Amino acid sequence: MSETVRTHARVRASELVGRNWLNTGGKTLDLEALRGKIVLLDFWTFCCINCLHVLDELRPLEEEYSDVLVTVGVHSPKFEHEADPVALAAAVERYEIHHPVLDDPELDTWKAYTARAWPTLVVIDPEGYIVAHLSGEGHADGLAVLIPELIAEHEAKGTLHRGSGPYVAPEPTSGTLRFPGKALFMPAGRGSASGAADDGGAAAGAATSGSWLVTDTGHHRLVELDTDFKTVLATFGSGTKGYVDGPAAGQEATARFNEPQGLVMLPEEVAAKVGYDVVIADSVNHRLRGLSLTDGKASTLAGNGIQRLLETGPARVDEDAAGFTGKLSEHSLEVSLSSPWDLVWSRKLDAVVIAMAGTHQIFSFDPVGGEVDIIAGNGLEGLLDGPAHESWFAQPSGVAEDADGNIWVADSETSALRKLVIADDRTITVETAVGKGLFDFGFRDGAAAEARLQHPLGVTVLPDGSVAIADTYNGAVRRYDPSSGTVSTLARGLLEPSDVIVDHTHSAGSEPLLVVVEANQHQLVYVPIPKEAQQVDEGASQTHRPKSPVAPGPLELTVRFTAPTGQKLDDRWGDPTQLKISSTPPELLVSGGGTSVGLLRTVELSPDVPEGVLHITARAAACDGPETEDGEIPDHAACHLYQQDWGIPVVLQGDGDTELVLDLRGMD
Repeated sequence: MSETVRTHARVRASELVGRNWLNTGGKTLDLEALRGKIVLLDFWTFCCINCLHVLDELRPLEEEYSDVLVTVGVHSPKFEHEADPVALAAAVERYEIHHPVLDDPELDTWKAYTARAWPTLVVIDPEGYIVAHLSGEGHADGLAVLIPELIAEHEAKGTLHRGSGPYVAPEPTSGTLRFPGKALFMPAGRGSASGAADDGGAAAGAATSGSWLVTDTGHHRLVELDTDFKTVLATFGSGTKGYVDGPAAGQEATARFNEPQGLVMLPEEVAAKVGYDVVIADSVNHRLRGLSLTDGKASTLAGNGIQRLLETGPARVDEDAAGFTGKLSEHSLEVSLSSPWDLVWSRKLDAVVIAMAGTHQIFSFDPVGGEVDIIAGNGLEGLLDGPAHESWFAQPSGVAEDADGNIWVADSETSALRKLVIADDRTITVETAVGKGLFDFGFRDGAAAEARLQHPLGVTVLPDGSVAIADTYNGAVRRYDPSSGTVSTLARGLLEPSDVIVDHTHSAGSEPLLVVVEANQHQLVYVPIPKEAQQVDEGASQTHRPKSPVAPGPLELTVRFTAPTGQKLDDRWGDPTQLKISSTPPELLVSGGGTSVGLLRTVELSPDVPEGVLHITARAAACDGPETEDGEIPDHAACHLYQQDWGIPVVLQGDGDTELVLDLRGMD
């Protein structure tokens, strides 16, 4: 049986250094204070969807081993906004993080532990030595094996101390809404007719000019508000995190959601056929849910609740047009999804278009036929335009349809505004209107080529055909005008606006308004659309992350992977490991790019390109034992895919490194 072996070369863990601690009741922690516990360092940043996945992966382990395991979140910001301590405190509350968090804005602890990707996990034993260094998602099973091994070892040595950890819960800050995500206008006649009432007794369906349905994300429910944004007309969902279908309306609700985000109302003729009115992106449940406004019931439309990895089925599609059908062979309830974040109805596709943040792709769902398809994005994280099967996205989080039937996308991790141009034959091409790449952001108006956003989450199309953007980390609403190719600012000073919607409730001829979901202020607000927008130029920035110095010429790339105890590399059909390498700009790589098996590669870097980004994807497949007598993996064994995407900024210099070592799953 293949087992994970920890070497005898013991490496002492570096001290935890940063600006401040959260969730400790004001106390400062150090490794000495944590001695005797198994410590799991989680290097994360709150913009990163993969980091959010890991938070949920770790929760069962934290609960099961609460007396011996201490998770410490080391927040190592990517964007400028994430270095704001107030924004970090809000994120810690928003994502219900129940462990201490070290604020590491200068990346001191990040560099001390040689982290190269978000997320990275480091395991420290009770004596203060590093025993594992893991990159990416999907390590919960391996940790579930490693932690009992460490418990047994250190109980025998007398170095394990049981007891409560240092976590201290913060005071909650929200009111009726808690970190709302998205909102949907419901015209009069299509709002709630369930007759449910809130605690104040306001009858559902009381609004005569329409109402607003809001994903009350932090309360794990939906709330219908009157146009004053204060009167609650109805609630949907019990308000308890979870996954339950059934009655969703009012105080009798038993249905449960888990951080719901995007909403879309189906056309009336479609709703009549399928028996529900609203589709909900139930993000942490990795499902699409349906809500019937006539009887207030919630149902599951798509997703089996298992987070989709990029190599599950055709999630990462072939790179030739012939291979890009986008069709998923499973029934919609058997398909694995990954953090669906926003939804819009496409008239050209006769389907719901889904910003599938977790796999950096755009999906579609046909409510009548029940089909789930991939319509754009090959799963690689970055910014690349062209035919749908070749395009790259990075955590798409907002979608809106324009008058021509094209789909605008808020591509958050590239701080970009993208566009799906849908031809009459449904062929899709991807274009970028604003944005440069994974590590470029800022707050700059003007010509679109030079304009900058910072992690936008929402988008809507204005009556004149221009596009309003919830520029989340700039705390602003921005406007892109396709006719002039320019970007302007409509509003500033907002606290993480997560969605923008054109207001439909005011009389014709009045000043047009936008409705903005102000997530960190726990409210919806009206924002006027002025005739002339403000002009802003606070500069362009790049991610506050050190560039790796590398030498031009040959670069030896090694990705380390060790299968967890009880697993064996699945070599039944050849080498189960793979590397995929590309660069931005493409001229950075002279040779060695592309996809091939193995975790070792020599690439050649051009001496004529001063800096760029290496895009590296590594994967390995391992299966559970026990092995058969002949050493083969049994047919019934459960198998696991380990995968990580890195975007590594590099600067070329003569004395730079000639080798690069990354950990997909390294054990020390």
